[in-house]
Amino acid sequence: MIDYFLSLGGTVFVPIIMFIIALIFRIPFLQSVKAGVTIGIGFAGMGLVIVMAIDSLSPAIKLMIERFGLHLNLLDVGAGPASGVGYATAVGAIVIPVVFLFNIVLLLTRLTKTMNVDIYNYWHYAITGGVVNIISGSLVWGAIAAMCHAALSLKMADLSARRVQSIVGLEGISIPQGWGSSSVPVALALEWLYQRIPFMKNNNIDASDIQKRFGMIGDPVIIGVILGILFGLAAGYGFKDLANLVITVAAIMVLFPRMIRLIVEGLLPISDGARQFLQKHFHSRELYIGLDSAVTLGHPTTIAVGLLLIPVMLIIAGILPGNRVLPLADLPVAPFFVCMATVIHRGDFLRTLITSIITMILVLLIATHFAPYFTEMAASGGFNLAKEGAQITALSVGNAFGWSISELMGMGIIGVIVCVGMTALIVMGLRNRELSS
Repeated sequence: MIDYFLSLGGTVFVPIIMFIIALIFRIPFLQSVKAGVTIGIGFAGMGLVIVMAIDSLSPAIKLMIERFGLHLNLLDVGAGPASGVGYATAVGAIVIPVVFLFNIVLLLTRLTKTMNVDIYNYWHYAITGGVVNIISGSLVWGAIAAMCHAALSLKMADLSARRVQSIVGLEGISIPQGWGSSSVPVALALEWLYQRIPFMKNNNIDASDIQKRFGMIGDPVIIGVILGILFGLAAGYGFKDLANLVITVAAIMVLFPRMIRLIVEGLLPISDGARQFLQKHFHSRELYIGLDSAVTLGHPTTIAVGLLLIPVMLIIAGILPGNRVLPLADLPVAPFFVCMATVIHRGDFLRTLITSIITMILVLLIATHFAPYFTEMAASGGFNLAKEGAQITALSVGNAFGWSISELMGMGIIGVIVCVGMTALIVMGLRNRELSS
């Protein structure tokens, strides 16, 4: 049954979940239908933009790889196949009910404020659990690893919720997505550092500030034109291909925010209904609906930095010691890797760019480290993604939480105890911090 609903895809599955949530929050039936379908329309539109980005940018990326002379032996197969691999594991088969019930327990015990309804993206937790299952040979330890990853993600969602709401312009939401949430600690640590650098302290420049200072140069369309020209030149395109790429990149800059506005439009009545329901039944207790990080992609800084990151990532991949990953399938959707940095840095372009580069260095190294495990999971799940003897990976499995949890649990029973203990300390510590603030 669960497999059937997941097979519906985000454009159908997410609206159904949101429709049910709307009914739970006593929103009228037809209004619930409209809210759910509007969210679905937004996701469908965003999907079309992503497909356009992949179709247009992938050829340019392959040409850049050839021109930069990259010869790396671990292919990035992308988030789509990675999610399938995650759910095809033994841990993946149980991760949805286990994590969902675990989330409810944390909610009832007031250890989190977030109810993660982004069920499709539980696959990130499944990958972590799958790696631990391979290392330890224990399904139980794998399930515990997935729960530790989920607990950390929920607390990062709580911690960043106010900033997410400010960026998106919608109250009552947070981002517990397995990858996006794992980038929050790095961004927070770097934000602390930036505040102690004189020329960066209290200096926040987002896309709107750039437009005010430099006029049309800060306009999303013009930014898209500039980035498109840079990509085309890097790929060695002639005028025809370059012109098409320029229009596509400019379209991405404009269309992404408009699709996100549709999603937010659908979420607004659900957010209002949730707030009224919780005030009535939970004595005004603050709770959040946990959503996919996609809802944050509309910010111009996220899109611009994400697109700029594509050639930067190819250069880094070629010179980074220890990296064996050839970035490919996940590169066109680079804004997903940037979005929480934008949130933490409140849209500041320079800080988001620097943080994103540092984060992606970690992603490449972790994705390299996970390649043998990911390849084994893909093979055991029946995915023929690699030639015989070759290994595969994905940028989207380069997850800092997944790496730290698997490293600890790989030490045996002592490591499992330490991992669970550290996760509990982080959850309790952040909860106490919330109570005292």
